[in-house]
Amino acid sequence: MCGIVGYIGKDNAKKVVIDGLAKLEYRGYDSAGIALLDRGNLEIEKIAETEDKKKSKILQLDEMVGDKYKDAKVAIGHTRWATHGAPSVLNAHPHISNDGKVAVVHNGIVENYAELREKLLEKYNIHCKSETDTEVIAQLLSVFCAGGMNPAEAMLEATSMMKGAYAIAAIYEGDETEIVGYRKDAPMIVCHTDEGSFIASDMTAVLKYTKDVYFLEDDEMVICRADSMDIFDRNMNKVQKKAFHVDWSIEAAEKGGYDHFMLKEIHDQPTVLGDTLSRRLTSDGSIKLDGIKLSLEDLNNIDKIYIVACGTAYHAGLIGKHLIEKWAKIPVEVDVASEFRYRDPLVDDRTLFVAVTQSGETLDTLMALREAKSKGARVLSIVNVVGSSIARESDDVFYTWAGPEIAVASTKGYTTQLMCLYLIALHMGLLKGTITDEYAKGIIGELKAVPEKVERLLEKERDIAELAKEIYKKELIFYIGRGLDASVALEGSLKLKEISYINSFAIAAGELKHGTIALMDKDTIVFALATQDELAEKTLSNIVEVAARGAYVVAITKEKNEFFKKESDRVLFIPECFDEVSPLLSIIQLQLIAYFVAKEKGENIDMPRNLAKSVTVE
Repeated sequence: MCGIVGYIGKDNAKKVVIDGLAKLEYRGYDSAGIALLDRGNLEIEKIAETEDKKKSKILQLDEMVGDKYKDAKVAIGHTRWATHGAPSVLNAHPHISNDGKVAVVHNGIVENYAELREKLLEKYNIHCKSETDTEVIAQLLSVFCAGGMNPAEAMLEATSMMKGAYAIAAIYEGDETEIVGYRKDAPMIVCHTDEGSFIASDMTAVLKYTKDVYFLEDDEMVICRADSMDIFDRNMNKVQKKAFHVDWSIEAAEKGGYDHFMLKEIHDQPTVLGDTLSRRLTSDGSIKLDGIKLSLEDLNNIDKIYIVACGTAYHAGLIGKHLIEKWAKIPVEVDVASEFRYRDPLVDDRTLFVAVTQSGETLDTLMALREAKSKGARVLSIVNVVGSSIARESDDVFYTWAGPEIAVASTKGYTTQLMCLYLIALHMGLLKGTITDEYAKGIIGELKAVPEKVERLLEKERDIAELAKEIYKKELIFYIGRGLDASVALEGSLKLKEISYINSFAIAAGELKHGTIALMDKDTIVFALATQDELAEKTLSNIVEVAARGAYVVAITKEKNEFFKKESDRVLFIPECFDEVSPLLSIIQLQLIAYFVAKEKGENIDMPRNLAKSVTVE
């Protein structure tokens, strides 16, 4: 949603914080700012909309600050994705109290901010200047400190009045001894090294300094000092925590010579898919699911499975439904997390709730998880970020091991989620005896071949780049398919929308004649997925229908289906595979299409407008 970084220690605080913000820019990038204590004086520098739309706000902030504040040893910084108030310097973080005594950065949302603004005005004659919810935090902290509270007491008092989700870091004029942080339903990590103490939204901001971090839980407060760090609960009892050791390097979060993180992450897929699979296979090729303790008795006590997620993860869940129902014969419902808890879902202690999320911090998914858990459901999560909130609150956790994914448009996050769902569905089917060992070994053999087949597809990316040059000016693009292809079409369409801003739709091919075919004409592009052998000829009939209306058709099918060339304007082939495994291959073509179309349009691919990587508000 937004990125926050704080530092207090021996080093140049401006440099440390801006460097950390650069690592978190994928969390929000429409404005940025930094607050520092320079010889006790509270200094604020912020930047928002500028003439250079594509240049990093963090880089521009660094250039704007220049060599100022070289002696500052305390700083907090923020990179923003706007929720309350348009991107502007006034609305950018850090926010400062009217008396100039307190500066605050915040990730999340203060749901009752309007009520708190009124209270500040009526009781203290304090008028908030910005349109944001965050400013009320700074004003409240200032009021309580002026009334005699110390910074920690003020933080506890302010947060007791706030509703919503928040990770907060605050510094105070004249006090160069500490940064006070607080977490509720928004991610926050802290750490202490010989160089000082750090506070951040994500571990990527601090990997340059340490690989040992601590995760704050809900309603925990941290006081960071140059020489120490203490974590407290709301009763000011010290909390002892075990450090989490990050096992990937800072280089994994760099571009590695690629033009964009998205392209690098597309090319990461052969490696991460192989890693995700190999970690779960024994020497004899059987499945061993680390982190999942489901037994046959557990499965026999499950009447229904909910897969709940948002966006790309939701699309992965649609594939998971197909696989689990086919192989394990358990009814599965896939639900959008933002809708789940508002419709009184039919969940009880015979329900398995599966949360799918890359970040493990998606607030809608976290709230849905808590709703399901309150009704007695067992929770299994498929997560990339180790130690994230959803991972910590789940009964079973299955990590995707995709490594850091920086580009906002998820690619390797999606395919590793799929790989996990294949393994879980196979495991369930084997436990229940609804598939044979021989059948499972056949699927596992196909999955083992996927990394090499993805490599072959990536070797043909120049063909996709050429196709992108032909279609990037189009304003309406459809994706169609049947069966598993219909679910992959949704993800392909989302990728294109996210980074190229082309009006794109995905629809089950059989639904075309029930209204949507009215939109087909000579200016329409149709990507037709036809990778399911039993449904290929039916999809071909749909291709003929849209082609007859003048649409330009790009078919995606298996190498053996040469006959698609006759009815399509272009054909993109994927290697031969079992139908069930085809989503892991066909999506590669669609990811590349989205990337190269956006590149032809000159868009900011890694940081698309209005989007952020981790959505930590509802």
